Amino acid sequence: MDATWMAAGDLAAAVRARKVSSAELLEHFRKRVELHNPRINAVVVFDWERAKERAAWADAALAGGTPTGPLHGVPMTVKECFDVEGLPTTAGHVGLKANAALRHADAVRRLLDAGAVIFGKTNTPLFAGDFQTYNEVYGTTNNPWDLTLGPGGSSGGSAAALAAGMTPMELGSDIGGSIRNPAHFCGVYGHKPSYGVVSLRGHVPGPPNSLNLPDIAVAGPLTRNADDLDLALSVLAGPGEWDAAAWRIDLPAPRRTSLADYRIAICPDDAFCPVDSEIADAISRAGDALAKAGAAVRASKPAIDFAASFRLFYRMLAATLAPGYDDGLLDQLAAGAKAAADQQAMSALFMRGATMRHVDYVRAEAARQDERARWADFFTGYDVFLCPIVMTAAFAHDHSPDIQGRRLKVNGAERGYLEAIGWAGLIGNVRLPSTVVPVGHTKAGLPIGMQVVGPYLEDRTCIDVARHLERAIGGFTPPAGYDA
Repeated sequence: MDATWMAAGDLAAAVRARKVSSAELLEHFRKRVELHNPRINAVVVFDWERAKERAAWADAALAGGTPTGPLHGVPMTVKECFDVEGLPTTAGHVGLKANAALRHADAVRRLLDAGAVIFGKTNTPLFAGDFQTYNEVYGTTNNPWDLTLGPGGSSGGSAAALAAGMTPMELGSDIGGSIRNPAHFCGVYGHKPSYGVVSLRGHVPGPPNSLNLPDIAVAGPLTRNADDLDLALSVLAGPGEWDAAAWRIDLPAPRRTSLADYRIAICPDDAFCPVDSEIADAISRAGDALAKAGAAVRASKPAIDFAASFRLFYRMLAATLAPGYDDGLLDQLAAGAKAAADQQAMSALFMRGATMRHVDYVRAEAARQDERARWADFFTGYDVFLCPIVMTAAFAHDHSPDIQGRRLKVNGAERGYLEAIGWAGLIGNVRLPSTVVPVGHTKAGLPIGMQVVGPYLEDRTCIDVARHLERAIGGFTPPAGYDA
């Protein structure tokens, strides 16, 4: 059998049925990595020897009648930001090259407890902070659809490895689209869980071995189909170590049992962050396909000022990142915030957010809770909300150090690079789950993804709609040149 494009769930079933061994699967993906990774540079840390030992253990356990879990014997990779005991976790920073993890990240441990065989780690931008994936430690990751383009960020190595058939499942993280953006750029599936559903302990940033739980940020899976997202979420969801004595996470089943029962709101574009017309058109066609298949689909959005909501997100994002800055930089940011001529410019919003007083953060939190209530009210009338994730398809590598000065083309006009976080931040700050599903390609053949956003903690509803859409219009398609 050719395991390259098989679902992770199907690979696990094949191992359990003795159609293939874990050792054989690992060797298959090792050859895929050796063949395709040199030109993509997605997998940047390798752990082949320990993976061979674990695959041999998985096969022996199965022979003894004791499979360990739903991913028993399935080889996979994880984003470099997650600790894997004994392997480096640098988040792309040269100062952390000697940082060998002392223990597994919680999410990695859950994957291993489910039987996964982790053979490597995938690339990320410096401190997971870009819409591209490059750093001084591991270099640049290319998009399998076009090597002159980036795969997105910050889980860019994750999405590129999936799209090139070098791994069947990935673990990523997301604070401003870092799962969703690469899934869109590379044509794969990604799920940003509801905040707090998957533990982030053992993720860099924050600092190595930090016990702090950052706001907004989440960990979640990337795959090549919706069923694997559901499988991965079942494995990953659970309380953190300190909460496990009493808390349980029992995510509800999808709201509806039939597509015909779903009430779907769609917003292919919006003035707060206009998207390229090819993306808006693809999202509209996806909505039409769901309607044709029986769902009730209407143009609608919650009673929220999207532009104001995004400004709130950007300030709170800055506040979340600020503890990693030294006092000197914070003093500079505070001075810059006061001196900014345009207080609504993204640079001013960031400086103001990074240096806001605690009382101002509490007030911002109150505004966020008001938004969350408005979203909850919206989801009494609709089950999911369809919208863009990024305003463009994958774009060319741009490593110019002035990130504020970078530009993207949208409908022929130049836009600020940081505007690419708009649709992601709108959803992330209110802690909602979002599944990115492929919905087509541009005229140039680049993938287009769409967010399926659902009510808080109703992650399985998002994934279920993604599954219905997969059946209606098709899902992942491999880029040319990776069949061998």
